[in-house]
Amino acid sequence: MPGKLSRAWTIGLAALLVSVACASTDGRRSGLCGEVPAISQELSRITGLSWKHQVPCDFISKDQVTQFLKKRVREVASPEEVRAEELTLKKFGLVPPNFDLAGSTVDLLTEQAAAFYDYNKKRLFITESTSEDNQEPVLAHELSHALADQNFNLAKYIKHGQKNDDGSTARLAVMEGQATWMMSEYMARREGQTLKGNPGLAATMAGLGESGGSQYPVFDNSPLYLRRSLIFPYTKGMTFQNAVIDRDGEWGFAEVFEKAPVSTQQIIHPEAYFAKLKPSQPDLPEPHLARGYKPLVGGTLGELEHAILLEQYGSKELAREIAPHWRGSTFGLLENKKAGRVVLLYAVEWDDEASARRYFTAYRNILAKKWKKMTVEAETGESVSGTGDDGHFELRRKGAVVTSIEGLEAGLH
Repeated sequence: MPGKLSRAWTIGLAALLVSVACASTDGRRSGLCGEVPAISQELSRITGLSWKHQVPCDFISKDQVTQFLKKRVREVASPEEVRAEELTLKKFGLVPPNFDLAGSTVDLLTEQAAAFYDYNKKRLFITESTSEDNQEPVLAHELSHALADQNFNLAKYIKHGQKNDDGSTARLAVMEGQATWMMSEYMARREGQTLKGNPGLAATMAGLGESGGSQYPVFDNSPLYLRRSLIFPYTKGMTFQNAVIDRDGEWGFAEVFEKAPVSTQQIIHPEAYFAKLKPSQPDLPEPHLARGYKPLVGGTLGELEHAILLEQYGSKELAREIAPHWRGSTFGLLENKKAGRVVLLYAVEWDDEASARRYFTAYRNILAKKWKKMTVEAETGESVSGTGDDGHFELRRKGAVVTSIEGLEAGLH
C-alpha cells in the first residue's frame, strides 16, 4: 500500500490498509489465490520466518477501494486534523494553495492500489483491475506483509512510531521495503538469480518503482511531494533492507522490526542506521505574537522532506548536495482563528556551518519562489526579513541551525 502522503493521519491511512468484506464470483479466486500456499512456502525459505496460519485471499473492485478510503479518512482523522496537515504542506509550499489533501489522497491511493493486506482482519485482497502479469508479484508482496505481521505484529509496529512523523515514515519504509525486497527475491529466484550479494540487481529492481508512467495520470499530475512520498517506502525501503541483509544475513529480516530505524535519513543512508545516528531536535524560534494564538500542529521534517523541498524549488543536484547533511528539524503552526492568521515556526540543524549557509541561501530562494510576492526589508549574511504573501517573515542562521518565522502580523516582529 502506498506510503506516507502528508503527516500522521495519512501514515495511519496508508498503514491501516483495507478491511472490506467482498466476494469474488468468477474463477480467479480459486486460480490466483490457489497459488498462496506455494508462494508462502517460498517466502518462508527466503527469510527463515515461519507461518502461524494460512492467509485468506480474495478480489476487490476499485470502487470498493475508493469507498473504503473515504470512510477510512473519516475514521482516522477529524476534519480539523486533516485541515492542519493540509495547512502544513501549504505553508511550506509543498502543495498549491488550493490543494485538496483528503480528496487527492483518496484519488491517488485508489489509482495506485494493486493489492492490500489487512493486518486487522488478517486477509489479503487483489484489485480486480490488476493485470494478470502483475498478479503473482503483488500476491508475493502482500504475502510478505502477512508473514511479517505473523512474526512482528505490524499494527503495533506502526503504532509505536506515531509520536514522530519522520520515524513513522521510516517504519513504513521498513514494511514496504521488506515486502518489495521479498517479492523481488521471489521473482529473481524463478529466473535462477538472487539479490543477495548482487547490489546491481537489487538496485535495478528497486529502480523499477521510480517511474509513474502514462497509465497513472493522477500520480503524474500530483505535486512532487506526494509522488516522492508515495514511492519512497518501496524504493529506498528496498535498498535499505538489501543493505541490512547484505550486512547481517537472515537476521536482517527481524532486525529492522526489533530495532526500528528512527528517521528517513537512516533509510536513505543505511550506514546511519548501523551507527545508530539519531536526529537532533533544534529549538523553534520564539516570535512576538498578539493574544489569541494557539498551537495547531507540530512535528518533524526529515531528510526526505528537505530533499523534496530543495528539488522542487531548486534542482535534483542541489538536493543531493545539501540534504544528506541534515541533522534534525522541527516545526510548529500557531493559529489565531479570530484574526484568520497562521504562523509557521521552523528550525533545521545541519552537520556543519557550511551546509547551513548553503541551506540558508537555498531557503531564501524557496521563500521567493513559493510566494507570489516577496519584499525584503533587511538583509545580512545571516538574516533576512520582510513580507511575503502571508505576512512578515524572519529567516536566520546561527551556527549550523537555520530558523524561520513566517506569517507574522505587521508591527509585531
